[in-house]
Amino acid sequence: MAVKVAPSLLSADFSDLGRELKRIEENGADWAHLDVMDGHFVPAITIGPVVAKSLRPRTRLFMDAHLMVSEPENHIEPFARAGVNLLTIQAEATAHLDRALRKIKEHGLKAGVALNPATPVSVLEYVWPLLDLVLVMSVNPGAGGQSFIPAVLPKIRYIASQVKELNLKVDIEVDGGVNRETAPEIVKAGATVLVAGSAIFAAEDGMSLIGELKNL
Repeated sequence: MAVKVAPSLLSADFSDLGRELKRIEENGADWAHLDVMDGHFVPAITIGPVVAKSLRPRTRLFMDAHLMVSEPENHIEPFARAGVNLLTIQAEATAHLDRALRKIKEHGLKAGVALNPATPVSVLEYVWPLLDLVLVMSVNPGAGGQSFIPAVLPKIRYIASQVKELNLKVDIEVDGGVNRETAPEIVKAGATVLVAGSAIFAAEDGMSLIGELKNL
């Protein structure tokens, strides 16, 4: 299965996100990744559903929104109305993971769960049937440009084994420190979707990385 690449707009030029979307689309990106931060679950504040809605008509890309927010169930409907295709919520951010995932599905969206580096895979045990994606955070959430944490590689391998054993159609997305050096091992471990931010938007030859990652 080919690897999908989801450039993170967190590292893009926020003064011209429409142009940045066009650039990644022209260079072969599969998804556009939106990092949504509320200043509570993580210290930073980024974008909300109003921005997602304004970007939706500017691209044909699958829009992947990662909610790094407290009580994510309160934000599902606004992002569904904004036109995103997939909503990923942090397992640590809600007391009612099953309920939140069911709400995402009720709004006709694909549903994902993100796990922080120290969060065990066991939290997924009773929600596997509701999942379209598991996002393995390979940095601690809240800021771009961090270095990949190698200790998550066994977690990726274990999740991949679970997906295979349970015969599930679940993507394994990895976000944090993904670049030319780290990506091969991440894909070898079982990742099917790679999120890259600064490695694509901040590097002089970053757009060429999209094609390189797709061919791993």
